[in-house]
Amino acid sequence: MKELNELNLPQDVNYSTDHEWVKLSGDTAKIGISDYAQDQLGDIVFVELPDVGDSFGQGDEFGTLESVKAVSELYMPVGGEVTAINEALEDAPELVNNDPYGEGWMIEIKVTDASEAEALMDKDAYLESLKG
Repeated sequence: MKELNELNLPQDVNYSTDHEWVKLSGDTAKIGISDYAQDQLGDIVFVELPDVGDSFGQGDEFGTLESVKAVSELYMPVGGEVTAINEALEDAPELVNNDPYGEGWMIEIKVTDASEAEALMDKDAYLESLKG
């Protein structure tokens, strides 16, 4: 497992307490899991994502990740309607481990309330939360 100082934590995303990240672009957002979360889970072998058109509120479960260690739920960092899913994860779930903020993104949504994203943690606050 990585030490905290080895984690890849980009400045341009916001983080939830459930270890999801959100990157806003206007009224849309990409969502995935943090480098910390993928590191804790280990090798991801299956990703279950919602359907395009599904709507979720902030904090709602939107999918699951299965790793060699455990099954983990995914929670919406912000509410919205799913406009795209990363279909590449169906055949290559390891993209989440290899590139959690790039090729390993999970869903794209039309955001219901952008202020929900602004209330999430920035990199520094997230790192502090990981230190416990």
